Amino acid sequence: MSLNLDVAELAATYANKSAQDILKLAFEHFGDDLWISFSGAEDVVLVDMAWKLNKNVKVFSLDTGRLHPETYRFIDQVRDHYKIAIELVSPDHTRLEPFVKEKGLFSFYKDGHGECCGIRKIEPLRRKLSTVSAWATGQRRDQSPGTRSQVSVMEVDGAFSTPERTLYKFNPLAQMSSEEIWGYIRMLELPYNSLHERGFISIGCEPCTRPVLPNQHEREGRWWWEEATQKECGLHAGNLIQKA
Repeated sequence: MSLNLDVAELAATYANKSAQDILKLAFEHFGDDLWISFSGAEDVVLVDMAWKLNKNVKVFSLDTGRLHPETYRFIDQVRDHYKIAIELVSPDHTRLEPFVKEKGLFSFYKDGHGECCGIRKIEPLRRKLSTVSAWATGQRRDQSPGTRSQVSVMEVDGAFSTPERTLYKFNPLAQMSSEEIWGYIRMLELPYNSLHERGFISIGCEPCTRPVLPNQHEREGRWWWEEATQKECGLHAGNLIQKA
C-alpha cells in the first residue's frame, strides 16, 4: 500500500496518458488493494482493461435493490466472461426498512432522490470504501458537462477520505468519449447491458432511469423530474464542489 503520493503532480503527468497507463500507475502503487467500481453500464471497459493488467482484479458493484433486471443479468455476464468475483454491496436493512415503511417505494418523485440515494447508494459505498486504499471509477468528462467536465485522472477522494485515512481515486476513462468507449466495446466484442439497445445510455436504478431521445444528453435520462444541471447521486460528491 502506498501513502503520501504527490497526487497533483501525478495527475498532471498522467493527464494525457491512456486509460491503461493510468491503471498501470494505480496497480503499481496499490496492487490488489485497488478496487474497480462497476455500475453495470459502459464501465465494462474499465473492468476489461484492469483485468488484462491484473487477473486478480477486485471489482464491486452497488446493489441498490432497485436495478433493472437487465443490469443484474449483465453483472453476472461480466462475472462469467472474466471468471472474476464481483462483490455486490447492499443497503443496510436497518436504515432501508424504516425508510420504505415511512415513505413507500417512490417518495423520490415528490421530495427528490437525495434521501433514497443516501440509503441505497451512499451509505453502502462509504462502508465499502472505508475498507480500501484506492478505487477506480468509470467516470468520463463527457458524461455531464455540469458536474464531470473537470474530472481528474487521479485525485484524493474528498468525499470519502477521513482525517485518519486518505482514499485515492482513479478515473482512467476520464478523457475517453462515448464514441471511444463504444468503439472499444464493439471492437473487442465485450458484453454490454442490453438496455443500451433500447435507448438507455446512463443506467442507474429502474425507477430513476429512462431512455433518451436523439440529441439529448445522456444524463437527461437520470432523475428527469429534477433540476437539470446537477445530475449526481452523491457517489462522486466531489464533482459538485464549485472550483474557484
